[in-house]
Amino acid sequence: MVRVRFAPSPTGFLHIGGARTALFNWMYAKAQGGQFILRIEDTDKVRSKPEYLEEILESMKWLGLAWDEFYKQSDRFDLYRTHAQKLIAEGKAYKDGEAVLLKMPREEIIIDDLIRGRISFDTTFFYKRNENNEIMTGTDGSPVLKDEVLIKTDGSPSYSFACVIDDALMEISHVIRGEDHISNTPKQVVIYKALGFKYPKFVHLPLILDPEGGRMSKRAGATAVTEYRTQGYLAEAIVNYLMLLGWSPGNNQEKIPMAAALKTFSIKKINKAGAAFSIEKLQWLNSQYIKEMDTARLAGMLRPLVAAKYPEAKIEQKDLEHMAQLYKGRMNTLLDFLDWTDFIFNEQVHFEEDVKAKHLSQDMRREFDVLAEQLSAVKDFNVKTAESTFRAVVAQLGIEAGTLVHPVRVALTGKAVGPGLFDTMVVLGQERTTRRLEEAFK
Repeated sequence: MVRVRFAPSPTGFLHIGGARTALFNWMYAKAQGGQFILRIEDTDKVRSKPEYLEEILESMKWLGLAWDEFYKQSDRFDLYRTHAQKLIAEGKAYKDGEAVLLKMPREEIIIDDLIRGRISFDTTFFYKRNENNEIMTGTDGSPVLKDEVLIKTDGSPSYSFACVIDDALMEISHVIRGEDHISNTPKQVVIYKALGFKYPKFVHLPLILDPEGGRMSKRAGATAVTEYRTQGYLAEAIVNYLMLLGWSPGNNQEKIPMAAALKTFSIKKINKAGAAFSIEKLQWLNSQYIKEMDTARLAGMLRPLVAAKYPEAKIEQKDLEHMAQLYKGRMNTLLDFLDWTDFIFNEQVHFEEDVKAKHLSQDMRREFDVLAEQLSAVKDFNVKTAESTFRAVVAQLGIEAGTLVHPVRVALTGKAVGPGLFDTMVVLGQERTTRRLEEAFK
């Protein structure tokens, strides 16, 4: 059976690169009818923090990456020490104070990476080097091998030692991780051999790059998953985008349901080259998911955002759904809703730069007063009656509808563009619509 694992360290938040690694492991397990293990590598007692662990678990759940088994390395220290003692007894390792070190062999290490093909590491990979990165030699002039630390002086296991034991005992069939772990592989293969364990198949994913092809920075998108969530991105959009960073479902598909993706997902289709992260592409995908989302569900996601920014606002579900329906086609992120609808929740209109000078520079006090008077007299204020009243006023004044549409929109919302004017009036409400028209030129 295919068994894969995602093994984050709780020394920081779950970032986009780690989330992509978790996703590819999860997808491979699901595509192959296998199992996905979440293993927390918390052997660093100083840097591992409970808040980081909580954030990692919450982010995984939010992304929909449910795990079949869960482990923490901090619960398994006795296991690592037992295996270290076994190696000492067999003469393959030795103690140096409280530390335990593995005797490194002079041999070539070869692995067959499922993405990159055959990778060989010669003996020089294990040589000791000085501060100038020069190979150190012994008294006979031959290079000195650097033995591998298995147990540190504080009694905790080294990363590679714990990783090998866990992968072997958890029967991990495929180790799918970032290419920055390639350098760890030869040391781990040596440890596998020393312990007599069969090692798994290795898959080293390409790194996620910034738009210029460099290593991704926070400025270019290397932020925590929780930050994207806070910024109004949807889990479905992030998952969809991450799966496209290094893999393609074919047929130039960009928005693809997970069920369809799993039918075609294959490690062999993962690219060797790094994938460039584009925040613009992520925003576009996010906008597509928002646009196609059920309006009631969207309103439910928007409510806590509105409540956080406008705690005094009391808004009925039907009204919030109406707003969500009006603006869902204009939103790149959920936070955009707050920008578009600030005129609804603020008593005073905040005008966009230069928009007031452009659309309200001409004195239209008479036109606005007539429109306000007529709208205030409407018995059943809805989109249909607001529109018929507006058109009746335009005809009465003998002007083109376009002459009044833009100034009225700006007076009501402070914005030059938006959804239909009459929908906007209804969302704002009859009383506030007429009041803002009356106050526009005061």
